[in-house]
Amino acid sequence: MLLFAVISLPVLSTPVFEIEIRNHLFFPSELTVPVKSLPALSTPVFEIEIRNHLFFPSELTVPVNTKVKLLIINRDSSAEEFESYELNREKIIPANSKGVVFIGPLKPGVYPFFGEFFPKTAQGKIHVNEQ
Repeated sequence: MLLFAVISLPVLSTPVFEIEIRNHLFFPSELTVPVKSLPALSTPVFEIEIRNHLFFPSELTVPVNTKVKLLIINRDSSAEEFESYELNREKIIPANSKGVVFIGPLKPGVYPFFGEFFPKTAQGKIHVNEQ
């Protein structure tokens, strides 16, 4: 279900709130439920750990056409850079810390990623398909 709120602030006017639900615009006069009672949308979270310059798991499967959050936890005593040319993402994760990378929505396919600082060992793939 597609759901988002758009807030417009025209000059010398009161704000206009629009909510799109399944490709239909509802204006405040059409709403039958308060906005705060609408279900919250959540982004799926997938964890990847870096240990001994390897990614665990080295392969993930994520849903097609969905924005996802990768929580990358570096357990090594040295920094690593999560990098993917196909995903157009790169993020340095300092030693013993966490980092977040958002990807998607993606089309079906396989998207490789690697650790820039240890590319021979830190390698992985993200599989995107219907789940």
